[in-house]
Amino acid sequence: MLPDLLIEPLVRVALLEDLGRGGDVTASLMRADERLVAQFVAREPGVVAGLAAARITCHLVDPALEFVARVREGEAVVAGSVLATVSGAAASVLVAERTALNFLTHLSGVATLTRAFVDAVAGTSAAIAATRKTLPGLRAVQKAAVVAGGGLPHRFGLDDAILIKDNHIAACGSVRSALQRAKKVAGHMRIIEVEVDTLAQLEEALSEGPQVVLLDNFTLADLRTAVTYTARRAVLEASGGVNLATVAAIAATGVDVISVGALTHSARVLDIGLDALAR
Repeated sequence: MLPDLLIEPLVRVALLEDLGRGGDVTASLMRADERLVAQFVAREPGVVAGLAAARITCHLVDPALEFVARVREGEAVVAGSVLATVSGAAASVLVAERTALNFLTHLSGVATLTRAFVDAVAGTSAAIAATRKTLPGLRAVQKAAVVAGGGLPHRFGLDDAILIKDNHIAACGSVRSALQRAKKVAGHMRIIEVEVDTLAQLEEALSEGPQVVLLDNFTLADLRTAVTYTARRAVLEASGGVNLATVAAIAATGVDVISVGALTHSARVLDIGLDALAR
């Protein structure tokens, strides 16, 4: 669970974008004494994420608004489920509505798609992981949504771990040279992962002892060979060509992790609405 301190700046930027230079001129139609009670309701089944962002949205707009979550982060819900209620000054509820829904619908969509991938590999040893293919500025909350859906966040940024990809290898001259350089700067606290495109590169990589090897766009046959050859000397991560139609077969090869960029860059929003109950 992300602390509010990390979520609040993202929500603040979103609200400032929405409020523009003069605030919500439509909400100004409401009198100060008019109150509203409303429910965030799922219009379709899915997995909930983004409740904290919705709560923070309401409280930034008006600290007097009362936001009560009715489900837990990561909970699977059905159509018609009440996710949360918000009550207070009508104008404040209306100002907060769209920004809160933007966070809830998008992040619940990420969690829902992640859960679909996790369910697809059930019964195997493979974990589903996100990537850094995130929407600018929203990485922390998107990766938290992946976790809510049962996946792994992978790296949060370039400073987390050393991940040697194809262009790093090209710049260094070879897989071996890149790994040797990495070991000189990694220290004892940083994981080293290297991406390989062929079984020959995998053999070269394992000779230098990386903790993780990323098998990029390997065929199923080559993934199985890689698992057998590696024999647990490194964590094996598969990526490339992964979708809901292919992920089960990839997991069945015995790889440890399957990274899926679509979790964060292509998730469809979950349909959630805000329904007013009373004034």
